[in-house]
Amino acid sequence: MKILVTGATGFVGSAVVRRLLRDDHYVRVLVRANSDRRNLQDLAVQIVEGDLTQASSLQHACDGCDALFHVAADYRLWAPIPEQLYQTNVDGTRALLAAARQVGVPRIVYTSSVATLGLPGDGRPGDEDTPVALGDMVGHYKRSKFLAEALVKEFADEGLPVVIVNPSTPIGPHDIKPTPTGRIVRDAIAGRLPAYVDTGLNVVHVDDVAEGHWLAFQLGVVGERYVLGGQNLSLRDVLFQIAEIAGRSPPRWRLPHAVVMPVAHLAEAWARLTGTRPIATVEEIRMSKKKMFFSSAKAERDLGYMPRPARLALEDAVKWFSQR
Repeated sequence: MKILVTGATGFVGSAVVRRLLRDDHYVRVLVRANSDRRNLQDLAVQIVEGDLTQASSLQHACDGCDALFHVAADYRLWAPIPEQLYQTNVDGTRALLAAARQVGVPRIVYTSSVATLGLPGDGRPGDEDTPVALGDMVGHYKRSKFLAEALVKEFADEGLPVVIVNPSTPIGPHDIKPTPTGRIVRDAIAGRLPAYVDTGLNVVHVDDVAEGHWLAFQLGVVGERYVLGGQNLSLRDVLFQIAEIAGRSPPRWRLPHAVVMPVAHLAEAWARLTGTRPIATVEEIRMSKKKMFFSSAKAERDLGYMPRPARLALEDAVKWFSQR
């Protein structure tokens, strides 16, 4: 089967590529001309240069493919030009799905995020059916992914054979950028996180997310979405486990959100002046006020999805970052 994967140079996308190659599929990847291709080294893929923001390049990439995994996204919790997030995540998705429909790609998996899902007010984990609205989305990344997912559902309602997956917080090897979560792991290994805020996240091994993509392709219902998560943990638990694995001292202090927020505002102001990335962002602190706990029960029941313990994801991530 010939399969097109977008975002293949990235963390989740490259894991999806490796999963597809394991079953000897012919994998074509859409890659920007100036992208970092280290995650594609030694992988037997066909590289097609193009860009989600250049609609003319997308039909050629889709032509002749039996499947499309649209994993690419602009995953930044702070961007000096927020419009870029919408151009890639919303407009780029629209252009790619239109191209896939034009050439008749018979099966599509779209990678959304748990960022688009609601969180119950009573502390229970969120799932695919938790009520949520655009006004609940904190920051431009979450808003762009929410709008993109709504767009994908419109395509599905119009007959496009697309299934949606919502990964939680992937952790593991090959996070070369790294992602915002990968930066936490990297900095914790280096002992650069002496304090933490009271929040929580759902940790999943990136290879389990890739497996979930393949299961959704095989068994997912068109227009449905499936949370691909793992284990709900407090940030304190995550950092203490990383410290134990890496042989470091764990962070000592828990900081109130009210103390960290002014630091984030100052960090963003400094980043705008210097052109660097802020050490903390307002969006990150606002998001951390809620524990991002989710349930993968639907994917486990309907797809046979079986994520491994979060500890194994952390061990693989610590090993990979430590070697670099």
